[in-house]
Amino acid sequence: MARIESYKPYIKSIAHIIHFSSKRAAKKSTTVQETVTLGPQVREGELVFGVAHIFASFNDTFVHVTDLSGRETIVRVTGGMKVKADRDESSPYAAMLAAQDVAAKCKEVGVTALHVKIRATGGNGTKTPGPGAQAALRALARAGMRIGRIEDVTPIPTDSTRRKGGRRGRRL
Repeated sequence: MARIESYKPYIKSIAHIIHFSSKRAAKKSTTVQETVTLGPQVREGELVFGVAHIFASFNDTFVHVTDLSGRETIVRVTGGMKVKADRDESSPYAAMLAAQDVAAKCKEVGVTALHVKIRATGGNGTKTPGPGAQAALRALARAGMRIGRIEDVTPIPTDSTRRKGGRRGRRL
């Protein structure tokens, strides 16, 4: 009861309460309709570039599209998101499905062309891209994305930590 009593000085009458609640309702009802578009405003036929980072190892294939600076991710799909079996994650088929999804999302956002950076595991691992790299690139081109520059960005060590396999190497 003490709580209600403490509010009494502020409440002058029922009309006072109704007046302020109707003001609040009037403020809420004034909503402005705005049209929001994704991507930059460009003229018809003008190319909007993004960067497709294709990481193809022998275990999985990532197709990751960013803006030109590389800071803002537009879409990222992996081969493992497209197939059920673990052994198929790095397959060309999974990479193709991932690239088709990426191309559809890019077109939706407004990106029409891509510079491609292909990467293998590198470092102490293999320097050759996995089986999904070529399939992903072909699928992007077939889906209607214009391809700009293609670059290999596999990290190559100038001098590295000791490679696994021991002194006499891997014996087959």
